[in-house]
Parts: sequence; structure tokens; C-alpha cells
Amino acid sequence: MHVLFSQINFLLYLCTLFLKIGKIMAVIGKIRQRSGLLVVVIGLALAAFILGDFAKGNKRQTINIGVVNGESINIQDFNRKFEDNVEATRQQRQTDRLPQDELFRIRETTWNQMIQDLVMQEEYDRLGLTVTTEELFDQIQGSNPHPAVISNFTNPETGAFDRDLVMNYLQNLDNMQQAAKDQWLVFERYIKEDRLRTKYQNLITKSYHMPKALAELSYHDKNDKAQVSLAGVRYATISDSLVKLTDADYEAFYEENKKSFEREAMRDIEYVVFDIVASPEDNRQAQNTIQSLVEEFRNTTNVAGFVNANSETKYDSSWLTRDAVPVSLEGVMFDQEPGYVYGPYFEEGAYKVTRLVDVSMRSDSLKANHILIAYEGAMRSEAKRTKEQARSMADSLLNEVKKRPAKITELAGSLSDDGSAKTNNGDLGWFKDGQMVPAFNQFVLDNKIGSIGLVETDFGFHVIEVTGKKEPKKNIRLATITYLVTPSTKTYQDIFAKASKFATENKTAEAFNRTIEADGLNKRVAPALREMSNRIPGIENPRQVVRWAFDENTGVGDVSTIFDLDNVFVIALLTKKTDKGIPELADLKETIQPQVLNKKKGEYVIEKMKSSGEDLNRIASDLKTQVENADLTFDSRMLLNFGQENKVIGKIFTLPSGSFATIAGSTAAFAVKVNNVSVASLPTQLDQVVNEGKNSFESAVRNNAYFRALEKISTIEDNRKLFY
Repeated sequence: MHVLFSQINFLLYLCTLFLKIGKIMAVIGKIRQRSGLLVVVIGLALAAFILGDFAKGNKRQTINIGVVNGESINIQDFNRKFEDNVEATRQQRQTDRLPQDELFRIRETTWNQMIQDLVMQEEYDRLGLTVTTEELFDQIQGSNPHPAVISNFTNPETGAFDRDLVMNYLQNLDNMQQAAKDQWLVFERYIKEDRLRTKYQNLITKSYHMPKALAELSYHDKNDKAQVSLAGVRYATISDSLVKLTDADYEAFYEENKKSFEREAMRDIEYVVFDIVASPEDNRQAQNTIQSLVEEFRNTTNVAGFVNANSETKYDSSWLTRDAVPVSLEGVMFDQEPGYVYGPYFEEGAYKVTRLVDVSMRSDSLKANHILIAYEGAMRSEAKRTKEQARSMADSLLNEVKKRPAKITELAGSLSDDGSAKTNNGDLGWFKDGQMVPAFNQFVLDNKIGSIGLVETDFGFHVIEVTGKKEPKKNIRLATITYLVTPSTKTYQDIFAKASKFATENKTAEAFNRTIEADGLNKRVAPALREMSNRIPGIENPRQVVRWAFDENTGVGDVSTIFDLDNVFVIALLTKKTDKGIPELADLKETIQPQVLNKKKGEYVIEKMKSSGEDLNRIASDLKTQVENADLTFDSRMLLNFGQENKVIGKIFTLPSGSFATIAGSTAAFAVKVNNVSVASLPTQLDQVVNEGKNSFESAVRNNAYFRALEKISTIEDNRKLFY
């Protein structure tokens, strides 16, 4: 019975993520594949949940994903922005599918974008910064357009910005597809936002001023020199047993440095993973299934249809040279006759059978010129002509090119509906066999160099001239049936039963750890999880676990129910909670122990140095170190080979020439004699110092330092954990 309740709890949780009924039904469909008995029980639980939520007025939908200085970020607005960013990433990477960790990264980027937009818009409004319609017009069509406009509307022949290209684009915008219109609006919005940002940055950078006194101080920091002799003792050379730490030592260090320990809320968990993997029986079943297809696969006349009906992967009609055939198949398949079948064989978690479909001598590289005449309704077409008008126009061009073949590039540049023709005059250059749409590719492949013809594709009518073909080579076409070895319903249920038994019988930390040890399970640890963490070893999409760990009702020592996460079941134990802010000393004691120990060692070494007087050679001899000389400036980063010792260098520059001091640093303690301090003469002009300061300031502004400062003083309510 616990199995049923665990499944129901899991699904109820999913409902908070998928409030739309269509998505909930998809979840039910997934579960139906795993257990028919659960469907009725789970369906009733889902219905009760939805109706109960409806009766409460569906309050979840009123929660915003965040609030910035009183301005809400609506979840619908956030999701729209997120989808826009996902689509942009897909297009950039030329893929239809993004992995879960990439989607999470895009959500984080979207959140940061929206935070910055709200914080900065409030600042722009407060200062009265705007971009007027006239100003935006000037940024796009004026005499000094925005750099993005210049880079996107450059004449390919001259390499210079061409305003006519901008005007032609805008004049035809109304005739373009909606996607192109939307893209222009995004581009226009970017120009406006960038102009606002530039105004704000200019406002800050132009207000920079370095007073003369600060310029002089900066010059002295860089040019005044202290010549010193010193004996240093590294704390690492002092045995820990020579010092004794007390509670007072920890308390003193904690009080002195407590602000530096401020941190985000964190959770530590321990967890056990039950991998949902195929059993030996699942493997045998998969092998038997694909074996039963071999004979029919060998004899079928509809290879593509058979593969698409029986394989996890679609039929690929590509022609392959010997080099392009997978290494595992090249020696087996390349020299066989069409119809030969190899397999079943096991590869990449699946059983496969491969058939040699065809053999052909083909040119693997082709070259052609073309003119595309598109029509309304053709793929990616913005043309308004009918299909009959397009055919008539293409026939006329074909006749013209046959009379004067050299004219094809001239006609392509002025008449082709292929956008690339404006830069290449219809010359497609070399392309791989199969790279072009089938009818186009086949015409170039089947005809001799110099042949001219007309081909229809989904894009319209193409007037084609074959201009080049490499020497034909043997190519083969393969068809592969792929049958993945996946856990069966029985395997899933068996593994779930094991996980459920563990979760049911181990409700305390003691039982959790005892059973893991007794059963020889692999306990894993995930320390210092943050509220928006998305990485836990061994779990691909761990957000459910993180949300559970940060739930206000989850306490230290609590053991979770079962999480069903991408082919694993997970049960977790919360071992530590750290609230946002400055932790108590008890929580930091172990962390700060090395620093407290070094501080105590510093005091120990300083006492030893003082007992040896002010003779550096004697100190060096007594403490088994050596005397070294150094020339320092106040802004020196390193103290000889002792590393960064800012406190020590700062102290040295407070001492007069001829003085002696003992100073405890961060990694070593020093006995120092200041031999001489030379103060640099000020130049008549401090322009270089002022310019260095100005450049450093402007660099910080360009790197968004102003936003980080504004963000720090903003009131930001983050509700993301309620949604993902």
C-alpha cells in the first residue's frame, strides 16, 4: 500500500508544476505505461487535487516568481521571456532539443535579465532618462546609426555601411513573415535598451573627478619606497602542539571577522540512489525482439517504411563514402552486395541490425549556379506571385540561360529569391552530395558539367547550371533498425519496490545509515546546497530534491519520500540546515580553526622574536630562518616569497626610517627593520595618475559595477523555488 501512496504523493507534487490539465494527463499516460492498477487510484487523487485547488480559488497562480523593489515579476511574463531565450539558443546552436542543465542555465539567465531590467528601469525613471521616438529613428536611419545597425547592414562588396539596405528592409517589413517582424522588434528593442544603458554609463563616467589630494596620495602609493631588512617565520613551520587554542581565542576571532562569514542559506544532505536499469531478462527480451525482425527486414521491399515502423531511430537515406561509414560497420558492410544484412549486434545500449540498401558510384562534392523563383506558399517564401506565374518566369529564364549560360550569375543577382544570391550571384560553390534538397541534389549528380535545367522543390523553381563535380567514388546507403534495451514495467516495479521498502523502513537518520551499511548500499553526500542549486552527483535533474531540502517543513534528520528522477529513484536525508546570514560560532568553529591557529602561532612567534631583542641576525638564528632585504612600495602586491601580506606592508609604511617592529601577518610573522623610507617628489603634472584612475573607473562601469551596487541595495524577493 505504501507503494501506491508514494506514487500518489509524487504525482501530487508534479501537479504543482503542471497545473494545466493537458500536461497532467500526459503524466497519467506515462504512469499508465508502468502500472495499470495505479491509473485508477492516481487518477482519482489527481482529480481530487485539481478540484480542491479549484475550490480554493487556485491561489497558486497568484504567486509571482519574484518582486523587485515592490515591482512584481509575473510567472507568465517570466515564462514568455524564458521561451524567447530558449528559442534564440536553439537557433544559435541549430538544435531542436536542449538538455535539462542548459534549460536551467537559461532560466537563471532569464531571471538575472529581468532583475537587471527592473532595477535599471527604476533608476532610469528616477533620473528621467528616456529614448524618444525621434532618437530611436536616428539610431536606425540617421547619419550616425547604432553599431548594431552598421554591422547588420553592410554592403558585402564595399564592406561599408549601406543605408539603402536599411531602407529597403524597412519598406518590405510589412510583407515579411511574422517571424521576421518579431525579430525586427527584438532588434529594435535591443537598440533602445543599449542606448539607455549608454546614456546611463556616460552620465556616471562623465561625473568622475579625482581631487588633487587623492591624485598626490595615489602617486606616493606607487612611488614612495621603503628599504627593509626582515626575518620571517612561516606558520606552517610551527608545530600545532606549541600553541593551545581556547574558547576565548575562537570568540575573539569570530567577533573580529564575523561580517566576512555572512552567507546564503545552505543545506547538507545524504542520499541513496536506486538506478532504474535494464535487467538481464530485459536484455534477452530486446535481443529476441530484434532477432524476430531480421528475416522480414532482409526481404522487405519498403526498407524506409520498415525501419521507421520498427526502429527507435528514423531511416537515414544518406550516401556514405568508406570514410563516413561507422568504424564498427566499415569492414563488415562496405564490400558486400545490396541486400546483405548484419546483426543483431549490440552498440550504445541498443541492439541493432543493419542492411546494405544500395551501392553507387557518386561524386561526393558538387558545384552549381542557380536562380530560385519562389511563389506564395513555398517554403520560406515571401513572394506574392502564384505558382503558375513562377513556373512561367522560370521557363523564360531557363530559355535565356540556355542561349547565354554566362548570364545566369547576372540574372541570379537581380532576380533570384534566394537571399544569398545578393552576395554570391547564385554561385553555390562546392557542396556535399546530399546537402541540397533531393531533387536539386539529384539533378546536379545525374548531369554533366555545363548541363542546364529546371527543377521544382519545396522552395520553388530552380534554374540550375552544373559547374563542377569531383571524381565519382563508391558510396553505400545503409538502413539500421535500433532497439534500445530499456527497463520493462516489471523491472521498474521491482526497483521501485526496493526503494519503497528502504523509504518505508528507514524514517530516521539512524535507521537510514544503519540500513545503508547493512545492505552495502552506496551513500552519497551533497554538502552546501544552495536554494537554486542544480547539481547533485548522480542525479541529472535534482531540483525536486533541492526544493524538499529547503522546504520549511523539512527538518534536520528528516528522510524524504521517493523521488523518481530521470531513471533513478532517490531517497534523501537532511543532515544540516544553515540559515541565511552570519552563522553561529559553533557552526563555524571547524571552518575557522586554521585561521585561529595561525593567529595564535603569530602571537607565539612574535613573543619569541621579542625575547631575542632587536637584532635581526640573532632573531633569524634563534628561529632558524634568515635575514632578507626588500624594496617595497605601498601598493606592492607581494612580500618577497611570502605571498600577499597587505597588513605587513601597510604597517611598514607607518614606521619611520631606522625603526624596528614585529608584525604578525596572515601566513607568517616578521621582525622588520626599516632601513630607509624615500618619499618621491611630486611631478608638476599628475595627468597620468588621474587618467589611470579614470580608466580604471570607466572599466568598472563597463563591467556593470553600477548594477551590482544597485542590486545590493535593492529589495529582491525570490520565489523561483516554488516554480522550478
